[in-house]
Amino acid sequence: MRKYELMYIIRTDVEQEVVQSTVEKFQGIISNGGGEISKHDLMGKRRLAYEINKFRDGHYVLVHFNAEPAVVTELDRVLKISDEVIRHLIVNDVA
Repeated sequence: MRKYELMYIIRTDVEQEVVQSTVEKFQGIISNGGGEISKHDLMGKRRLAYEINKFRDGHYVLVHFNAEPAVVTELDRVLKISDEVIRHLIVNDVA
């Protein structure tokens, strides 16, 4: 398994329950694929550096996890089609 870091931003016009269910959905994809989450940080609502899809704020979530590349491919696919997520980035974690 390889180490990865995932950062994604959830829209601010959704309810807090939707934010929680979105976070749990992505944690489930990692866990069900045989990955393990080493650190999870819901950073809260923050201002974006620039406007994305008419949003100036977003709920930031940072996840460090270990998984196989196939799990990361599936996670990336689901993040792209999720309406709640306005931006995401998955990188190899070197630390």
